[in-house]
Amino acid sequence: QVQLVESGGGLVQPGGSLRLSCAASGISLSFYVMGWYRQAPGEHRDLVALITIGSNTNYADSVKGRFTISRDNAKNAVYLQMNSLKPEDTAVYSCNAHHPTTGRVYWGQGTQVTVSS
Repeated sequence: QVQLVESGGGLVQPGGSLRLSCAASGISLSFYVMGWYRQAPGEHRDLVALITIGSNTNYADSVKGRFTISRDNAKNAVYLQMNSLKPEDTAVYSCNAHHPTTGRVYWGQGTQVTVSS
């Protein structure tokens, strides 16, 4: 059974930092393109950051320079370091694994990030 489990969300003040983790079981993340997505209430789910199998990265314009995605294949995990957080970053953050050859996709259950004073 494949599982992606996010952790690290919570309540943080504007300007603060959080580090999200996505741990996988049942699959080897080294074969997957990994992404972090977020969905605010009433909004669509949007891509925040992407990391390829070769560790190339891509970011939404709204988080460039503030967020960093990374992967540790030995730990079978992906991370999202979020700095200089803003209230508009408040959302449920979910990780996504996409196999580029088979097209198979897996999602985690999400973790809430709330940025508020």
